[in-house]
Amino acid sequence: MYPRLKQLLLSIRERLWVKPLVVSLLSIGAALLSSALDATVMGWHVPEVSRESIEDLLKILAASMMGVATFAVASMVAAYSATGNTATPRAFPLVVADDVSQNALSTFVGAFIFSVVALIALMNGYYGQAGRFSLFALTLAVLAFVVFTFTRWVDSIARLGRLGSVVAKVEQATAAALERYRRDPARGGVPPNPGWTEGEPVFGDMVGYVQDIDTEALQQHAEHKRLRIAVWAIPGTMVLPGRAVAMVSSDDGGAIDTAPVAAAFTMGPVRKYDHDPRFGLVALGEIAGRALSPAVNDPGTAIGIITTLTRLLSSRPVDAEEREHKTPHDRVSVVPVSARDMFDDAFTAIARDGAGLVEIGVLLQQALAALGSDSDPAIRAAARAHADLALARAELALTLPQDLAAVRQAATAGAPSK
Repeated sequence: MYPRLKQLLLSIRERLWVKPLVVSLLSIGAALLSSALDATVMGWHVPEVSRESIEDLLKILAASMMGVATFAVASMVAAYSATGNTATPRAFPLVVADDVSQNALSTFVGAFIFSVVALIALMNGYYGQAGRFSLFALTLAVLAFVVFTFTRWVDSIARLGRLGSVVAKVEQATAAALERYRRDPARGGVPPNPGWTEGEPVFGDMVGYVQDIDTEALQQHAEHKRLRIAVWAIPGTMVLPGRAVAMVSSDDGGAIDTAPVAAAFTMGPVRKYDHDPRFGLVALGEIAGRALSPAVNDPGTAIGIITTLTRLLSSRPVDAEEREHKTPHDRVSVVPVSARDMFDDAFTAIARDGAGLVEIGVLLQQALAALGSDSDPAIRAAARAHADLALARAELALTLPQDLAAVRQAATAGAPSK
């Protein structure tokens, strides 16, 4: 249940109407509860505030907030459109989940609802002397918060949807997913066991992608039924008919109920960044590939992304204190993320689309050479294989001998010594 609840909460962040709705309900409650001071002894000792002054202030607030909220929605839609046009549609969920923009829109809508409800209540004599004073103070506080939010939001909306901001958001999400993977490569389970290849296959209930796996639920079911579960489809894996996501075997050879195992897999029509480090690498590779297209012709962006990818894929040793202290789920094995697959996601588009540019070829060889000396053998092998592929593509695309010589020199300088 926890992974599904977590996925639900994450999906709520991508819904623009959730925060404004919550803030609107709070605004209605605040406007109506302002009269609570009338029933207290303190209500006789507060200054007198005229109804007309509060009414004029609320009218100004209501009229201005509707326009500001409309402007905010238009600006956010323009930023979302720019994300798909200049970067990649795969980055759209990260831009939509921007907390600053969602909080700003919620503040503007909430202030509008507050002013309308308070104005109706005020004109119908809902507030006494203390209630009017409380409403006046609350209105000033709302106005001050709106000004602060608008000022902060203007700085954010100027960057929202810009290519640099999108790349930074994708890098941040990818880095977080990679860090989670490095801390717990088996997702709480154990490495694959060659003896667990036989048994009852488990299939997904839709064509889509694995988004999360509840290994705790798998372990509990396996302990209760004396099973061994080999997870084959990790987050980011495409689920197809006839393609098993797991294999279940029984200790005693009895009948196996695969329904609880299938229920532990959260699947959806799209991939998610949280537990799928490869998805972020795909998005960064797409941004670089688009930047290298003839229509855009922006090799500088691709150069920046090569640096980003090198930073992300460089393995950072994780000591014992940083690893998640969990008792391994000894009845659940999970396949690891392939380093070669991650390099395919990251560098294939750049090497293909930038093969005819000497600056891309040289930097790509330098980056892959740096990764080729990594402490992780799998990363070293993947980096050297991609360096050879990138050089082969450059040899076919570059026509100037001096350019090709520069790429070959970079490849030779980064090659491991014999």
